[in-house]
Amino acid sequence: MTSPRILVLTAGFGDGHNTAARHLAEALEADAEVKVADPCDLGSPLLNQFLSKAYREITTYAPKIWHWIYQSTDQQDFTKPRRFLKNTEVALGKLLRDFSPDLVISTYPLYPYLVDRQLENLPRVPIVTVVTDSMEVNAAWTKSPSDHFIVTDPHTAESLEENGVAKEKITVTGFPVNPRFENLSVVRQDAATEPFRILFFPTARSPHVRSIIRAALENPAHKTEITVVLGRNLRRLYRKAQEMQKEFPDRVKLKGWTKKVPELLTSHHLVIGKAGGATVHESIAAQCPMLVHHIVPGQEEGNIDLLEKLRIGSLAADAGSIKTAISKLLENDAALWREQKERLAIHTRPAAAKDAADFILKLLRKK
Repeated sequence: MTSPRILVLTAGFGDGHNTAARHLAEALEADAEVKVADPCDLGSPLLNQFLSKAYREITTYAPKIWHWIYQSTDQQDFTKPRRFLKNTEVALGKLLRDFSPDLVISTYPLYPYLVDRQLENLPRVPIVTVVTDSMEVNAAWTKSPSDHFIVTDPHTAESLEENGVAKEKITVTGFPVNPRFENLSVVRQDAATEPFRILFFPTARSPHVRSIIRAALENPAHKTEITVVLGRNLRRLYRKAQEMQKEFPDRVKLKGWTKKVPELLTSHHLVIGKAGGATVHESIAAQCPMLVHHIVPGQEEGNIDLLEKLRIGSLAADAGSIKTAISKLLENDAALWREQKERLAIHTRPAAAKDAADFILKLLRKK
């Protein structure tokens, strides 16, 4: 029997789209021929590279500008061809003709509109959208001509319904996190909390790095340690982070780019990071409470809303708030931290990629 062919579409505007696409493809590969592609990159590689970099800079240093751009997409009608997407749509059409998929998955909200137009001249196949945002979902997602929507949680499913998506089209699987989360042991709710191990994902704003590290470590009532994952910001941030390493000997670990994020999340008591979909849902999969130090208005507001609604994390946007939040988590033998761990055990979805893959394969069997 021939394996089904599945095309997974992603985009480089935020880590969530690529993370979801990569892990979902990994979960599907045993049962299907899977191709992951970025039509924006295929259609205009130099422009896409520039725009991806600009996206990171604007969301980090000028989030209010991004909020305006993000809100403006709510008013756009993507059912009609857009000039700025012409090369992307041409590349996507070629991809569909050459690969001839049995099903198309999109982790980026604009692609289903383009796929739908291209399929007017090709055999019709199901379009599945993986919504990487939570709670507050942009209209670009909800108005798309997708046959099915995979979402992160029941609250996001309700949001889609309220915005006109038919209930029978929505399936809750969780965010497709790394399948390794399924087999990793997490820090237990009754674990010792001294030293209290904190995992920190900084943004490129270098003064922030020193102030947040210092806030995390200056806790007179409790010994804390911090692991700082510098990632793509290694060159920008290393010297500032190293200063903190010298100021707090043996309490600061520095890491550059790493493929061991699941292992790091499951071995720490707390994560401090930005409210991106991938980070938020990986922290939930790892049952690791979260403090959010940076939020992109509009796009990431729903993620922080989800953390607060489930009472498993909160916004702490400056050093003072972070210091206060950590102190509250650790009061009375870390009572609040243990409560958050208990709630995380209820809401965690470490097998989300597998569950989403199973749903997709079931669709294909029906087809």
